[in-house]
Amino acid sequence: MSHQAENTILGDGPDRRAILRAAGSAAIGSIAASLAANAPAQAQDAAPDTRDRRALGARLRGVQHFGLTVQNMDRAFEFYTEVLGGTEVMRDGDFQGERIHNTLLTDQEILARQRGVNPRTIGVPDLGGGTQRLDVRFVQFDNVVIELLQYRDAVQPMGGGNSFAEPLDHMSPAFPRMMHICFHIREDVDFNTFIHDLEAESARRGMTQVRANRVMTVRSEQERLAAPLQANSNPITEGKSNGWTLIYCKGCEGEQLEFVQALGPVKKTFDDALAARRLLVSANGG
Repeated sequence: MSHQAENTILGDGPDRRAILRAAGSAAIGSIAASLAANAPAQAQDAAPDTRDRRALGARLRGVQHFGLTVQNMDRAFEFYTEVLGGTEVMRDGDFQGERIHNTLLTDQEILARQRGVNPRTIGVPDLGGGTQRLDVRFVQFDNVVIELLQYRDAVQPMGGGNSFAEPLDHMSPAFPRMMHICFHIREDVDFNTFIHDLEAESARRGMTQVRANRVMTVRSEQERLAAPLQANSNPITEGKSNGWTLIYCKGCEGEQLEFVQALGPVKKTFDDALAARRLLVSANGG
C-alpha cells in the first residue's frame, strides 16, 4: 500500500491548533501508558484460546470512533477542531491499492456486479487501480474519537480538493441507515446560548450548512433565524427522560448532529447504567 502522511501545520509560529495537537498527542500517550500499566493480570495472562472463547461482547473494549465521509477535508477538520474544540490525533492519506480497496469496498463491488453496473456509477471509488485515493484524519474529544474520511480523485490535492462522489441530498434522520453524531454539553453551560454561539461562529467562517433546528414551527430560513433564543433547545421535564435537553443540528458537511445535556433524574439513570456496566465488565475479566 502506498501512502504518505501529511504533517504540515499551517502558520509560521505556535498557534492554537499546534498547541492543541501537541496536548492531544501527549494526553493520549499518557492514557495509553496508564492503561497498559494497570491492565488486569488475568487478562494479560489468559491463554489466547481462552480469551477467544468468550462471548463476543466480552471481547470488545467499546466504541473506538465514529467515521464521517466528508466533501471537503480542510473545512470539516476546521469545524471539528477549531469550532467544536477537538484535538488532532493523527492524519494519514493517499491510501490506494487492492488490499485497502477490498478491505473497505468488497460489498459495494459485489452489489455493482449484481446490478450489472459500473461500480463508479454508484459511488464506488477505484482505490485498487489508484484512480481515487483515501485520506483520513482522527479528532479526539473527551470520550470518543471522530474519523474524517475523504475519497478524492488522484489528481485532487489532499485536504482541500473535491470529493470523488457527490454528497447525498436527502439527510433526514428518518431514513433507515442514517446515523448521527451526538455531543454532550457540559452541565454548567446554557444550552440555548451554546446553540446561538455555534451558529454564529460557523456563519463567521462561511460554514452555512451549520443550522440547528428550533422547537417552534418555522417555515423558512428567515423565520428560523428570527426565532427567540429559548427555541434553541427542547428540555424534557417528565417521564424517564426527565432532565434530558436536546436539539438536532446539521454540521458543516450537512451531516446530522445532535447536542444533548443530561441533568437530574436522567443523568442518574445513565450514571447508574455506566457503573453497572463497569461492574459487569470487571466481573468478566475485562
